[in-house]
Amino acid sequence: MQVAVVTFDGFNELDSFIASALINRCRPDGLEAFITTPTPVVTSMNGVEVTGQRPMEFVAEADVVLIGSGVKTRDVVADNRLLSALPLDPARQLIGSQCSGALVLAHLGLLEGRPACTDRTSRPFVEARGVTVLDAPFHVEGNIATAGGCLASQYLAAWVITRTLGEEAARGVLDYVAPVGENLETVERGLRAVRTGEPVRS
Repeated sequence: MQVAVVTFDGFNELDSFIASALINRCRPDGLEAFITTPTPVVTSMNGVEVTGQRPMEFVAEADVVLIGSGVKTRDVVADNRLLSALPLDPARQLIGSQCSGALVLAHLGLLEGRPACTDRTSRPFVEARGVTVLDAPFHVEGNIATAGGCLASQYLAAWVITRTLGEEAARGVLDYVAPVGENLETVERGLRAVRTGEPVRS
């Protein structure tokens, strides 16, 4: 199972790297994440240059696609060429967004009729697309999940691992990366976020 962590120029390192690093702890079980970029090299919001592991064409074949955030997301959604390079299909893919990545999903029409999570800076731009933004770190409906706040990327990763390999696999990853002495609370908080991110059905 392959995960495309879509990473644009101006990206937030925390959003792309935390998700990919946690997911890649599951490589022995067949789950692997790749930093996926529109150009061979992208530069982060803090000037870190990164060579992409996969080109944007990889998005079409990935089993999971996570749209990262950054300071140039509004430029991304104004670029029809970039948006057309994201042929996302929630019928066969797990799709997630981190912070301003929700704006990309909104422009692609994937958040119609459903609320979403994003960061405080991006909130008005996502709301301007007619999306209700939740005061929560994580929300999922069906195969589409959104996370808000840089450190909520751990919840996005935990969701991917839970959906593909099961909750015990996610528990193991969260336990491994937890701050020493805070293992239990870190694991339970992460799994609780994933569980409660499901909408309540009447």
